[in-house]
Amino acid sequence: MLVVTNSWWGLYPAVATAVGTGALIALFRAVRRQPLRPAFGGFVGVAVSGFLAARSGEARDFFLADIWWYFVASVVLIASILLRRPLVGVLWSGLQGVGMWWRHDRPSLRRYDIATAALAAVFAARFLVLHRLYENNEVGWLTVSKIAMNYPLWAVALVVVVWAARRADHRLAYCGSR
Repeated sequence: MLVVTNSWWGLYPAVATAVGTGALIALFRAVRRQPLRPAFGGFVGVAVSGFLAARSGEARDFFLADIWWYFVASVVLIASILLRRPLVGVLWSGLQGVGMWWRHDRPSLRRYDIATAALAAVFAARFLVLHRLYENNEVGWLTVSKIAMNYPLWAVALVVVVWAARRADHRLAYCGSR
């Protein structure tokens, strides 16, 4: 939406369209009595991105917050592996309420390392591709790449995360039944 509106009418109408669309989605969810948290989060993201683009006067800056978010997320995920607390394992065990037993089980720890590394790779790939396009001021390709890299990369990472969590849960059940 941003790229098309920007090419036809300019940056400020494009930003207004993007922010207005975000507000309409939030309103639509409110009318349908659906949870507003996802819509609000998306609206805030679009508003911050729109602010950055409007402030600089460049459409490419609409993508700046996302680009740097991908960088920070990949660094945090890699750091969690290096600190021997892979974030996938920490979050999964927190959601399951089973504690951090898996940190003492080498196969489970290794699987959570792999799952966390898969997520880090998704964020790093998105950062590298989008940052390169940003540097070359390829606004259209920024949009295409952001969309094209979304579901395929997340699908692969999700398969790895589910594999790791299931294997670790299986080990917990097996070790707990002994």
